[in-house]
Parts: sequence; C-alpha cells; structure tokens
Amino acid sequence: MCGIIAVTGSESALPLIMEGLARLEYRGYDSAGVVLVDGEDSLWQRRKAIGTKSLAELAADA
Repeated sequence: MCGIIAVTGSESALPLIMEGLARLEYRGYDSAGVVLVDGEDSLWQRRKAIGTKSLAELAADA
C-alpha cells in the first residue's frame, strides 16, 4: 500500500507535503520520502525508513 501527495504552485511545498505525510502515517507505513524540484529543475530528496517524524528532521535543511 502507498500514499502519494503532490503539490504545485509558487508557495513552499515542503510544509504541505509533510502535513500530508503525517496524515497518512496512521495507516502503518514504515517509510516516507520527499522529492522537491526547484525552478531550475534540480532535485532535493530525502527518505527515511522509520516514518514522517524522522523525515521531518531530515527535511529541516531544505
């Protein structure tokens, strides 16, 4: 089972994605990941096998 969250627009997507992942966490997922694309098509990605709380700690440097 998986859950996918996507955000488009000019606002910062990371807070919205993290909120969406937190809402899916109760389903028992054992990992989470985030990929962001900036205006110049470079990628920023983080993944964590433990869950969204640990992923939030990794995402703090975005």
